[in-house]
Amino acid sequence: MALGSRLRMLSEKVTESATEIYKLYGVDLKPKWFPVFYVLSQNQEKSITEIADEIGHSHPSVSKIVSEMSKEGIIIEKKDKNDGRKNIIALNKKGKLLSTKIKDQYTDVNSAIELTLNQTQHNIWLAMDELEYLLNQKSLVERVIKERKKRETKKVKIITYSSKHQKQFKKLNEEWITQYFKIEKADSLALDNPKEYILDRGGHILVAIYNNELVGVCALLKTDNVCDFELAKMAVSPKAQGLGIGWLLGNAIINKAISLGAKKIYLESNTILAPAIKLYQKLGFEKVSGYPTPYERCNIQMVLKLT
Repeated sequence: MALGSRLRMLSEKVTESATEIYKLYGVDLKPKWFPVFYVLSQNQEKSITEIADEIGHSHPSVSKIVSEMSKEGIIIEKKDKNDGRKNIIALNKKGKLLSTKIKDQYTDVNSAIELTLNQTQHNIWLAMDELEYLLNQKSLVERVIKERKKRETKKVKIITYSSKHQKQFKKLNEEWITQYFKIEKADSLALDNPKEYILDRGGHILVAIYNNELVGVCALLKTDNVCDFELAKMAVSPKAQGLGIGWLLGNAIINKAISLGAKKIYLESNTILAPAIKLYQKLGFEKVSGYPTPYERCNIQMVLKLT
């Protein structure tokens, strides 16, 4: 709001001066007409759409300016020879005389502007170019979302699972599984008896706490195949998604595997879960095949090499 307010104040100040400058040179133009007038003064005939595209204004805005200039007898409108639905705008005799008369004004205004900019420490044109470029690369909304995520992520704590977390561990996983698939036997074994099926077999479970609420879980299962552990049962509450909790859990579970001397971590998923696959790839997992699986829903297998 401060930036917009300052720019509006600057615009108003310059526009006030522009009005006085037109009077000084006896040029009967309104400042807001100038972009349209300048385009037409280059010995060109253009449609309203073409003018709007060239000066970066909306079609209704240009249409209104054209209407005002037409009433002042500066321009003429005529039908396009090739498209009768389109009007072509051009300067009339009065407008062309103005375009000649205004040349001294151009020279003096340009010199005054250049002198003023040379007296500033920061060139406003270059600064605006930079700001526009950056906001085109990533909008202000995207930048705010990123900062919000960074701030909220600091509130997330990754802790070791305990028996009091079993109900939420099961609930979060059942929510995403039943949304896309069905609960299978291997799911029930892990979710109903995490201590026996995961922890007592050398596995580990980590949970994410956000605002004193459990919002994410991830398990590390000890395996008997060529990989040391399997990353499994990762789930994040829908109300906490977008805070990078999956990334935090994934990194924490990988670091846990490293501390246990693991060389490879394996996982199974389904390509319908595009955000999850993207997260695994970001964590460093690569697609493999040929491993036996107890899940019908599995259509992709991935491995992360730690050494």
